[in-house]
Amino acid sequence: MAYRAGLTPNQISLLGLVLAVASGFLYWASSSHLIIKDSRIALILAVLLLLSSGFCDALDGALARIYGKETIFGGFLDSLLDRYADASIYCGLILGGLCDLSWGLTALVGSILVSYSRARAEAAGVPMETVGLAERADRLMIIAVASILNLMWNQAIRWGIIVLAILTNLTVLQRITHFSRKVKSKH
Repeated sequence: MAYRAGLTPNQISLLGLVLAVASGFLYWASSSHLIIKDSRIALILAVLLLLSSGFCDALDGALARIYGKETIFGGFLDSLLDRYADASIYCGLILGGLCDLSWGLTALVGSILVSYSRARAEAAGVPMETVGLAERADRLMIIAVASILNLMWNQAIRWGIIVLAILTNLTVLQRITHFSRKVKSKH
């Protein structure tokens, strides 16, 4: 349907970024009460936008493959925009006070390094897909579930971010170990 509407995979990637930025903004707004007075509504909208952004992330690559529109630039752009999307969401959670600063920053850095370690390893010829516990879709789902649980228990996002801080950095360690084994077996 998106392809028939004339949307290109790159445009869907950009839409995903816009949705993620809006989600991050609503996470921030959910605690500030400046834009939306009911923090529960802001949180629900933030989750819906977060999941929509994740859907766009899955859709852009699928459309590119199905319709033969895969390009090196498209893959590069998608990966880059995903990092901005992740940062927007974490910044909204951190600035909104929905998680502790130190855990939020640790989760943000871990998330970026999960993606960087994959990109760097694959540039060296070592595949990394499915290596590790916290790939992007997993991270988005943890944030979404924690956000929904936060409607009933206002510490759920804090704990979800702590889990992400641990899992993302553990994933980086898993990827380092995997890369090390693969490189040593080639020599």
